[in-house]
Amino acid sequence: MDYNLVKRLQAELGRIRQDEIAGRRSGGLPALAGQDAHQHGKALVQRVVGNHESQLAESGAEALAWEERQDLVEALEARLFGAGNLQLLLDDERVENIDINGFQHVFVEYADGTTAKVRPVAGSNEELVETIQTLAAHEGLSARAFDVANVRVNLRLPDGSRLYAVQSVTRTPVVSIRRHRHSRVGLKDLIGLGTLDEDLGDFLTAVVKARKNVMVAGGTSAGKTTLLRALAAEIGPEERLLTVERSLELGLDEDTDAHPNAIAFEERLANAESAGAVTMAELVRDTLRMNPSRVIVGEVLGDEVVTMLNAMTQGNDGSLSTIHANSSADVVHKIATYAIQAPERLPWEASVRLVASALDFIVFIRRVRTEDGQRRIVESVREIAGITEDGQLATNELWGPDGFGQTLRSHGVQVRCQDDLIAAGWRPEGGA
Repeated sequence: MDYNLVKRLQAELGRIRQDEIAGRRSGGLPALAGQDAHQHGKALVQRVVGNHESQLAESGAEALAWEERQDLVEALEARLFGAGNLQLLLDDERVENIDINGFQHVFVEYADGTTAKVRPVAGSNEELVETIQTLAAHEGLSARAFDVANVRVNLRLPDGSRLYAVQSVTRTPVVSIRRHRHSRVGLKDLIGLGTLDEDLGDFLTAVVKARKNVMVAGGTSAGKTTLLRALAAEIGPEERLLTVERSLELGLDEDTDAHPNAIAFEERLANAESAGAVTMAELVRDTLRMNPSRVIVGEVLGDEVVTMLNAMTQGNDGSLSTIHANSSADVVHKIATYAIQAPERLPWEASVRLVASALDFIVFIRRVRTEDGQRRIVESVREIAGITEDGQLATNELWGPDGFGQTLRSHGVQVRCQDDLIAAGWRPEGGA
């Protein structure tokens, strides 16, 4: 296999694909997605290889043998629908995060918390950009451009990893990839990993089965998405789940055994004329018209939080979401910050009332360093308890940190919805 030839044809393939994306955007046409995008990509590979064969014939060079042609097609398709040289790192189960600061500087963080610099995944910054462009053209529900006019891209890779890349605003292209090592996970799996104990696992199982509204909170790389997946795994296959995300990440709709009636919605960016955008808030509103059993919002980062909380107050019980916060007590402040920036311009008092009427529980997860590396722990569980006389949100911390890396039940703190949880299978004295 002539890898220089593969590299050259891959670059040509990437340029053609990006030109097509830009052309469709400027023409106001919808981007190809799903199977249509896949089939079109395969056709482009055949076109590029055909162009190469024509060039060989015109120059009088020896034609490709059938086997050579097939190898070339397979190599290009692997780079088109895979992640090129990144795939080796993505296939390494030990790798948790990948940071690329220009093609020469690649750093990985392993599951045990150690970090290492590894060999480059591209031969130049241009090749690195071409790899990201190719991935952006084919992953997710809509193709995304990555060029000087679109300097950032956020997408989900085929294995479920989350990629964010920028160019033109940094000295070199910069890429960060967060691998999801537990794409199909339940609460029992997290118990096995030491993220929570059996008593808390039984409690959270009952919370989900009792259709309580839950906000999962935590810092960057704390494990919020994994915990959200584990909670969703407790939802029965008879329920219709609608998920809303900025870039597809949860993958609940792909697990057709556990969730045969699940639909994933993905935010769509505007085209070159600033038209065609579909926001998270709009998608949340759309889900309410589509007979959901539950609405799951991957992560709230803006004004969609108001729409989501309003949906929770309108009979959509059992909703789940995540939010970035530094503690369980910080969640209401983060929600209020987003709410005041929303079109509704909710003041603090209105935000507190909305949270009090919409949410039932806040579950906080943290990544902690240990002697043998790192692990995630569910550090706090708070039940929303209404509003205090001075207008603040009242919460009861049912589980909290003990100061020694463990999470303990706060004895003497009554669970307000205890009867509902008992009916869903919870046993207050230590397990269902």
